[in-house]
Amino acid sequence: MAEPKRSIEIEVTFDADTTTSLPDWSVLPGVHQVVGPEVRPLDALYLDTASGTLARSGVAIRRRTGGPDEGWHLKGPIIDGGRVELHWPITPGIDIPDTVRQAAAEWTQEPLVPLARIRNERHAFELRDRDGRILAEMVDDHVEAEDLRSGQARAWREWEVELGPAAPADRRERDDFFAAATRLAHEAGARPASSASKLARALGH
Repeated sequence: MAEPKRSIEIEVTFDADTTTSLPDWSVLPGVHQVVGPEVRPLDALYLDTASGTLARSGVAIRRRTGGPDEGWHLKGPIIDGGRVELHWPITPGIDIPDTVRQAAAEWTQEPLVPLARIRNERHAFELRDRDGRILAEMVDDHVEAEDLRSGQARAWREWEVELGPAAPADRRERDDFFAAATRLAHEAGARPASSASKLARALGH
């Protein structure tokens, strides 16, 4: 399998009720156009050791179908507000490719087993600047999750605003953008995310 694609994920997440209306994201600093929504049905299987070694380290491995980045993903721990995400192409079945196992070996060499299944109807919006470049992506996620250890099912809605390739490079400008997005989301009725990640929430954390 080829070397993984590498990206840095910097985002802010909010909980929203099913009836909460989306605000006008075009009022955010630098945003001149909102394109979307593009509806993406996503289906992800998360794997970890039986004792949750990866989760305790802030690491997640998943096999996800659907969307423009379907495939195997390894998300590293959050460092300085962002996390490195590695992406490999999709493979048949749920057997973990050797390259993914090798990447995970930094945190564990124990066997990895299915931990949770998360299905998500994602409504994705591109927040573009004056030149049509993507400053950020906003996604409105309608999530159904199952803890495969206990069989517990959970459902929720959340919003994520993730910086795009045209996001400001200056840390202060990025912080100002997220502060404005947070104010706008809260004014619309959203709340700070109750869990650190979808996986944590699927597992009841």
